Amino acid sequence: MTAEFKAADLAKDQDAPIILALPKGRILKECAPLLARAGIVPGPGYDDEDSRHLRFPTNDPGLDVVRVRSFDVATFVAFGAAEIGICGSDVLAEFDYDEIYAPLDLGIGACRVSVAEPVATAGTDDPRGWSRVRVASKYPNIARRHYAARGIQAEVVHLNGAMELAPQLGLSRVIVDLVATGSTLKANGLVETEVIAQVTSRLIVNRSALKTRPEAMGNLIARFRAAQAAMAAA
Repeated sequence: MTAEFKAADLAKDQDAPIILALPKGRILKECAPLLARAGIVPGPGYDDEDSRHLRFPTNDPGLDVVRVRSFDVATFVAFGAAEIGICGSDVLAEFDYDEIYAPLDLGIGACRVSVAEPVATAGTDDPRGWSRVRVASKYPNIARRHYAARGIQAEVVHLNGAMELAPQLGLSRVIVDLVATGSTLKANGLVETEVIAQVTSRLIVNRSALKTRPEAMGNLIARFRAAQAAMAAA
């Protein structure tokens, strides 16, 4: 990250509300009990996916929430647009931002990053004998690292959706994607052949914010830690 962006982080108004970035979709719903346990009550409509509003006040005048795409939470926090967020460990592994500190595994949003291929070809050719493979994925860095560790050169076709179509239309041999139940794979004639990483959602913090607003940030981290512990014990 450039020095210009770091300077921008430090220049933020210290009296402005802290911004908590929340991911749209399934994880937003799973966040609701956690937020309640942490004593954070966002304004009406924050969980309405059809709402055009993206920023919401909370019951704490020093804290606002923003609702963004799950892949964008890490970027908002890394560049200081949000001081704290909830983000999948898959996104952290893909982007690997130096400015992000992830102090807490929240234990929600469990899924996995996996390799999948058509049922018709799965098991017919040992991947250990491959020298190259074409992969469709929204995780180009994870996919390349995974295959590089096995001495395989991965040509990654970067897609943001409809990954399951890639093998049947000849765009790739395999896909690397997020898998929860596997029902979408099955519906499209694919089978999971390898799990690259287990995924859960993490509490993430901008490192500069942690230094410049230590009391407020420390308090928020403590509230989330207590909430997570209470949910785990329930």
